Parts: sequence; structure tokens; C-alpha cells
Amino acid sequence: MAITIYNTLTRAKDSFVPQTPGKVNMYVCGPTVYDYIHIGNARPVIFFDVVRRYLEAAGNEVRYVVNFTDVDDKLIKKAEQLGTTVPEVAEKFITAFYGDIDSLGVRKATLNPRVTDNIPEIVAFIAELVDKGYAYESEGDVYFRTSKFDEYGKLSGQNLGELQFGIRVEIGDRKENQQDFVLWKGAKPGEIKWESPWGDGRPGWHIECSAMARKYLGETLDIHGGGHDLQFPHHECEIAQSESLSGKPLANYWMHNGYIHINNEKMSKSLGNGITVNEIVKRIKPHAIRYFMLSTHYRSPLNFSDETIAQAVNSVERIANCASNLKHRLSSEGLSDAAADPALQAKLDEIASQFHAKMSDDFNTPDAITAVFELVTEANQYMNRSDASAEGLQALLALLEQLDNVLGLLPAQEAANELLDADIDQLIVERTEARKSKNWARADEIRDLLAEKNIVLEDTPQGIRWRRK
Repeated sequence: MAITIYNTLTRAKDSFVPQTPGKVNMYVCGPTVYDYIHIGNARPVIFFDVVRRYLEAAGNEVRYVVNFTDVDDKLIKKAEQLGTTVPEVAEKFITAFYGDIDSLGVRKATLNPRVTDNIPEIVAFIAELVDKGYAYESEGDVYFRTSKFDEYGKLSGQNLGELQFGIRVEIGDRKENQQDFVLWKGAKPGEIKWESPWGDGRPGWHIECSAMARKYLGETLDIHGGGHDLQFPHHECEIAQSESLSGKPLANYWMHNGYIHINNEKMSKSLGNGITVNEIVKRIKPHAIRYFMLSTHYRSPLNFSDETIAQAVNSVERIANCASNLKHRLSSEGLSDAAADPALQAKLDEIASQFHAKMSDDFNTPDAITAVFELVTEANQYMNRSDASAEGLQALLALLEQLDNVLGLLPAQEAANELLDADIDQLIVERTEARKSKNWARADEIRDLLAEKNIVLEDTPQGIRWRRK
């Protein structure tokens, strides 16, 4: 099925055609590793994980690069606060990042290059820009001449003469023009630094992605992604740097996800309403967070509140329970050995088609989730049929797992919930015996005790089921 992507550059849905059939190179801007990632950072992390999964499910080999900004004003400040070094700060929060994305069911990128491992390539990239007249040195700093790149502003739709520059460098007299942006920052006393033709210093924010994207994926990317806030200035500057040298598009498809609001207010440090992933996974099931992120179209704003999270918790539990019940039903006795009902297979084909139609239409995850719930309803109805067959149940479970391989709403650890430790196992056996002897008081007592351990028992025609609360 053909895939269409809303391309920020063209402001239209474009048919996705990778440069090399069956192979996709994708670059997504990663975190500045000076702190734990917040839920705003988690949105692109989760969404582009789904993009990658779906492209792979469609038969593509995806080379997926997400960078780490491991040297920056914020890391320098954090190192000073902690009385440590910039590399130690970076290492701490890169480790934390991997832990956070793992908890959210996000697969590691193909590569996570670090700025500090690519300084020679960054210096060489800047030198090329200087040689071609696109950049200039000024008192130890190097700046890009935005006026020399005629298409500056084409991604964000900004007019060069009207720009209000909100970039990570103070506007000063060293620049030829206010709109010029820094490529190399001369080192201040005591700062981390590297040698360069313009003196000791470190890279500016924008140049790192241009240099690493070219090194690891080539001059033109199939997809470049990131949050909406990166359109300008970051991605605009990347385009100017890269295309000035190559004369080719930096990316054929630009994708940007929307903002996250907290209780209908924009998340910001000034409001003090940021929530880190590290904090939130301690009180909310991680895959409910993932469901929450995918329940709204990626280009739309997303509102985080107790109500929306509660809905996500209930919804993801319903899907998990369906998968668990299918496995339990398959292990029970008395199943028909007849072939799967042709009507059931036709319904499954319809649901699969619906899912792929939505995902191939600019990765419409909320409507794709609707298809998953249609499958859950079908499965729940089928499991209650007296003529349910093993083949039919297996077909339902196989499709559910196939669709979830894209969305990632069923954590791998759900399978562990099928395993009871010795104490709980003994309590369930004891409760069964109590019910047989009509000792209802003891049976209820055991049910309450298990509830305290967050184990919910369900009496079904096939025997006692359990699930974690």
C-alpha cells in the first residue's frame, strides 16, 4: 500500500518514494543530554519509533539515526552546578535516556552519534562553508551568512527580513547581520574546547546535525523529523548549511510533531509544569503513556491531564486483557478443531486493511488504534462462542500481535504476567478448594488478599483467570 507523508516543506501530503527502493534513511533530532527527558521530548521519540516500525513492516530496511547533543551551554552550566565535567554529565543522562525509552517500548535507533565523537567532521564542514564564502570568522567565532542562501526560511515560511531570531547565541556586534547564526563558538576560560582553524572552541547547535547527517546517511535524507519547535531556527539552519555545500535537498520529506500541553497550558520551564519520563513511569503504566501519545494525530497538539491519562490506562488495559485472554483461551480444553470460520477470516482481512489504510495515510495512529479496538471487540465476541476453534483464536491473536508490532502497545513484560510466584499460586489453589467446599468466606478472603497484591481474579467458564491491576 502506497504511503503518503505530510511534508512540512511542501505543506501537502506527498507520496513517499525513498531514493533507493526498499531502503529508507531517516534522521531525527535527539536530546541535549543535560537532564532527564520530559514528556514533550517523549512524543517524537515514541512517534518516530512507530514511523520506523511501520516502514519496516512495509518491507523497508530503515537506517535510523538519532543524535545526542553532548556539548552545549546547558551541559556546561549543569557540570558547573554539579561540580563535575561535561562528559560525565552527558554520560549520566545518555544512560538515563536509554532507560527511559526502553520503559516506553521504544527500540534503539540504528545509530546514536554524539557531537563530541564527530568534531573533526564538524570542523571540516565549517571550513568548507568558509572556503565557499557562506561563513565568516569574527573574533574567534564563525557565523553563517544567511543572506547568501536565497532560500533561507523556505521550511518555516519565515521572511528573512522579518525574522525574530530566537537562537542559542546572543545577538552581538560580531555578526555581519542579525540573522546570521553561529557555527563555531570561541571557548571562554575554563570551558571544554577543541582545536580549530579559528581558535579553540566548540560547535554551534545547528552545525552538528548537518555534519552527522551527511556522515552517517549521505547528502540527502529520505526523512528528517523532529518536534514542531525545531522547524525554526534549527531545521532552517540545517537546510541552509547543508544545501549551500551540496546543492541538493537536505531531506525529501520533513516531518514535525505537535506540542504537548499540560492541563491545557503549554509546557514550559517558566510555568514549572514540565514532567520527566523518569518521574511519570513510576506512577503510570509506561505503555499507557505510549498509548496517550499515539491516540492523537502526531501533527495536532496533545493535552496531558489526569483525565486523558486515565482514559489511556483503561484503553491500553483493554487491549492487554484481550491478548492475555486469547492466550488463556487457546490453552484451555474443549476447543473445536474445525477450520477457522471464513466469515471470521474475512473480518480479520477487513480490519487489517483498515489499519494499513490509516497508517499509510500520514501515519494516522488514532484511526489505526480504532481498527485495533475493532479487532479486540471481534476477539472478545469470538472467545465466548461455544464453537470457537483453536485456528480461529490463533488467527485473532496473530493479527493483534502483527498490528501491535507497529504500535507497540503491548509491553513484552505482559507475558511475564502469566507466571505466578509460589505464594500467589498456592493462594489460588486454596481459593479453588474453598469454593468447591462452599467455604465462601475463605474464598472471598483470599480474593481480597490477592487484590492487595494487585492480582485480580476472574472466574470464567474455562477456569480462574488473573491479571495485574
